[in-house]
Amino acid sequence: MFSVAFPVMKTLLIVLSAGMFFASCAPSTPQARIEQNSAKFESLAEKQKALVQKGQITRGMTPDAVYLAWGKPTESYEGSRDGKPTKRWDYSLSRPIYTNSMYGSYGLSTGYDRGPYGPYGRYGNPYGYGVGQEVVYLPYRIASVSFINDRVDSWEHAQ
Repeated sequence: MFSVAFPVMKTLLIVLSAGMFFASCAPSTPQARIEQNSAKFESLAEKQKALVQKGQITRGMTPDAVYLAWGKPTESYEGSRDGKPTKRWDYSLSRPIYTNSMYGSYGLSTGYDRGPYGPYGRYGNPYGYGVGQEVVYLPYRIASVSFINDRVDSWEHAQ
């Protein structure tokens, strides 16, 4: 009985895992955000609705309209300019940076820190060294929106 049920459970687990993976990778589009926030969309002026549907913004839009057009910002900042409250939303992506590293008492370590894995190195050897490839994701800004009094004052995006 176990030998029959195990392959079925394994196949089911693989299919469910793949489905969850692909669902999490689904891009957030203006149309999807509009469907999820129909009340916010309906409160916009007709000209702004047309821009939001195209994923565009214009001066004078509210943060809700920008969210519908461009999505959730990666970073958000608050401040003040000429006594008026300001916000800046930054949108970022990440690019992978691949490095080859050598660490430990025989590597590039100073001998005091023994690399990122503590005094016993990557494999538990306090006297050896480790070699490996690391992937670090470096964020970079692709767009910014500046608000004054909760209205778009300016924006910029990478080309």
